[in-house]
Amino acid sequence: MHPLITSPQNPKIKNVLALEKVRERREQNVFVIEGLKELSLAVAGNYTLHSVFFCPDIIAAEQVLKIVGDERLLLPVQQSVFEKMAYREGTGGVLAVAEQKKHSLNVITLRSTPLVLVLESVEKPGNLGALLRTADAAALDAVIICDPQTDFYNPNVIRSSVGCLFTTPVASATSADTVAWLRKHNIHIFATYLQASRPYHEMDFTQPAAIVMGTEATGLSDLWVQEADVNIIIPMQGKIDSMNVSTAAAVVVFEATRQRGFVRL
Repeated sequence: MHPLITSPQNPKIKNVLALEKVRERREQNVFVIEGLKELSLAVAGNYTLHSVFFCPDIIAAEQVLKIVGDERLLLPVQQSVFEKMAYREGTGGVLAVAEQKKHSLNVITLRSTPLVLVLESVEKPGNLGALLRTADAAALDAVIICDPQTDFYNPNVIRSSVGCLFTTPVASATSADTVAWLRKHNIHIFATYLQASRPYHEMDFTQPAAIVMGTEATGLSDLWVQEADVNIIIPMQGKIDSMNVSTAAAVVVFEATRQRGFVRL
């Protein structure tokens, strides 16, 4: 095992701190994972680890090695140094640097009756993380982000998704390319839209389906409204006409899973 790192000036430590910036993450094609559960999900999701830092005063090397499986990756860090590295509290004394994956449409593998969530121009990392948790809970085939406004590997995405970024296939594409991909795979498009729309619970989601959500500020672009097989709406009983996008997505996605008997078709 490597010797204990005791200085925040160590080049490896300084590089981890630099990875808080999206430019550095993109240039190096790596990102930071914090937390034992998140690390476990990344390993299960076949992410390639470059290094795994741990604080021996918080967690035993054997516990980390059980997940990582390669002692050469382990780097013990003094607690005061580890606290400077950690972006958030409650990491359990573990922090890893991993390689980013490619997020193209052609890496998605679909079931015979797929259920996909499409998000257009999602901006807030917290919203994206929450949406990924819903996707994992519903065992969706994929989440497709059209024209993303946030970095998938933003620390807040990983934190708010509780590692679900690693459990569901995630792709990035333009809206036009996504429409073409859905048509190619004979997936029906259900676009959430406030006008001239039908209640979501009246739809048949047992067929191959894509649920499309827009931003809270502007909704969906005209392309999706025009290309949708059906525009759908969640009937609102109060004074406002919409919900947080992650909440709205959960409502519609779980209606689809209910119709499917809460099993993967």
